Amino acid sequence: METPADSNGVSVKRVDVAIIGGGLAGGLLARQLRRTLPELSVTIVERAHERSLKVGESTVEIASHYMSRRLGLSTYLYENHLPKNGLRFFFDTPGRESALTKMSELGSYGYPPLPAFQIDRARFEADLLAMNREDGVDVQIGARAHAIALDEAGQPRREHRLEVSSESGESTDLRCRWLIDASGRAQVLSRQRRLKIPSDHGIAAVWGRFRGVADMDDIDDKAWNARVRYTHRVLSTNHFCYPGYWIWFIPISRGVTSVGVVCEHPHFSAALRRPEGFWAFLRGHRAVRELLESAELIDVMSYNQLAYGSSQFFGADGWHLTGEAAAFSDPFYSPGSDFIALENEYITDLIGREVRGERREAVEERRATYDEYMRYRLASTMLIYRDLYPALGSFEVTSLKWSFDIASYYNMWGHFFINDLHLDLKQIKGELRRKGPILQMQERFAEMFAKLTAELHQQGNYYRSNSGRFTYGIDHIDWLDEIFAPRPRRRIMEVNLGLFNWVREQAYSILHGGAARPQTLDLVDFAGEALI
Repeated sequence: METPADSNGVSVKRVDVAIIGGGLAGGLLARQLRRTLPELSVTIVERAHERSLKVGESTVEIASHYMSRRLGLSTYLYENHLPKNGLRFFFDTPGRESALTKMSELGSYGYPPLPAFQIDRARFEADLLAMNREDGVDVQIGARAHAIALDEAGQPRREHRLEVSSESGESTDLRCRWLIDASGRAQVLSRQRRLKIPSDHGIAAVWGRFRGVADMDDIDDKAWNARVRYTHRVLSTNHFCYPGYWIWFIPISRGVTSVGVVCEHPHFSAALRRPEGFWAFLRGHRAVRELLESAELIDVMSYNQLAYGSSQFFGADGWHLTGEAAAFSDPFYSPGSDFIALENEYITDLIGREVRGERREAVEERRATYDEYMRYRLASTMLIYRDLYPALGSFEVTSLKWSFDIASYYNMWGHFFINDLHLDLKQIKGELRRKGPILQMQERFAEMFAKLTAELHQQGNYYRSNSGRFTYGIDHIDWLDEIFAPRPRRRIMEVNLGLFNWVREQAYSILHGGAARPQTLDLVDFAGEALI
């Protein structure tokens, strides 16, 4: 709602929700707010005119479920983007000279049971802005948000203020009841409130878009194609895995492929950030080089540090963070859009409860619980990656680690989201009461994978299975259908216990050739002792 200019001649505008940033997080949130709370006015303030190359083209199951079920985007996604054939991993020889068809492979031989997508981020974000504009969202492009003044007086009708400057020099005093920072790594509000927490997970990334990448499904090798039942490898998020780093290939429609490298800092250099250095690095890997032999590099971007956290996600006074404005972990399993899904769900729920007049104390209790849960999810996610990049180049270790990670994801996080338990306060508090033992178990398994990696190196066996092998990535999961309906907690823990003992037994077999079988442990044992 426009109002007369203030005493300084600056126009004043009042809206219910102001979102700083019109990227993936902000665009999805605006759509959810309009679908859920259509009576609210929403403004998006977005500085860039063009949507840029970004990491995050690959979605996984929670995010895809959110976009399809909550946001009604199923038809749009299938018509405008690519269905994803799961995550796929390839393993090379020490000299990085293996042909693709000779590499060991971890992946699927058919489309996964839960749909996911490879999205063209630039196109998706532009389309979201158009959809939101058509749905009544005030989308301001080429506008900069600054001079943020939060109303922290605790008034029933709070009014945050921010100045919005257009490229023509005009300014608007934008006032809102709820202020959302979806500004990505600019972290407009997070920086002002000093919420960012540096991460000790030191990883960097360089990536670019390519035209003319060879289609790996065109490779004429009957045995290689038959082992995955002629499924479409090119539609997977393909990872080429090496000790300390990995290279991705993600098709993003219209003949364009995203290719990037994520590495620990010792593998990173300033030269890698330049097109010629990026090319040189990629060409140092035979299989990658052959896929890019006729390709054209369109553009290159990089970050010298990917991971960081936040001391707070949701504020008590109607300000919230979503997407990379809050935190980022690691792109290896593509969890970024999962975090956006959770954060947007919580923001929408908190705003809706205020709109419906729920008691302030009840809303605050829920906000604090949601905030603790997000910090728990981030801590849990970081344990999947931190200090474990040295394991990536071994087919045996990474396959076993994947088995642990994907089963845990489906059994705990996927089940929790699909059944809307993430919005059930009692259920969340139950999860938070168990977070200590869960994080301890994750730490024990992280230590186990690190030790397994070190001992294989010491034995000279790190690369021994990197040629000619194939593992179906969810072959060990025979309970997957259970996650689509509510289950008693004891069943979830029963699945966990079976998984934990099976993974530990496989680790023993890798080290000792099956000669020694470990004693079966109870759940409490996994939190308290070394596993191998």
